[in-house]
Amino acid sequence: MPKMKTNSSAKKRFKLTASGKIKRKKAFKSHILTKKETVQKKRLGKTALVHPADEHNIKTLLRLK
Repeated sequence: MPKMKTNSSAKKRFKLTASGKIKRKKAFKSHILTKKETVQKKRLGKTALVHPADEHNIKTLLRLK
């Protein structure tokens, strides 16, 4: 049986932390930035953690489970 492939889009979007949590980027930072406040844009630039309810699905895409 061949090896299972990692989902290419998932490996570009998510990174694993040392403790096993999954980091992600925040949405709404790509365009139409003129009407957004500076504070909002600064907040959107930071990374966030994936919600525990979604972790199982993402780990499946990354072939970690």
